[in-house]
Amino acid sequence: MSQILDPIPNSIETPVLCCYVNATSQIQIARITNLPNWYFERVVFPGQRLVFEALPEALLEIHSGMMASAILSDTIPCQRLRVNQEPEETQEANPSVQEKATNQEPIAAAV
Repeated sequence: MSQILDPIPNSIETPVLCCYVNATSQIQIARITNLPNWYFERVVFPGQRLVFEALPEALLEIHSGMMASAILSDTIPCQRLRVNQEPEETQEANPSVQEKATNQEPIAAAV
């Protein structure tokens, strides 16, 4: 995933793919400010899913509130937001349930 506007700083660590979902009815601001030489800020609308890359030690701050006021409502370690990724070879070796169902004979023909 590319983050063109604010690339992750070069580091020994490999970035992790993270996902945060705004499950509230308010607009939120998601920020990462604890990494030197990197600032990440995005607006997250109600029900929106934010997928991003960050270093494992990053902390995602969630700010919510009304016009002209924002309250820090949560701080979440990006390790907790990490998305488990399967290598593409594994996905090809394990066809989905839907694909398996379409490869089977119709029930009427099997009886």
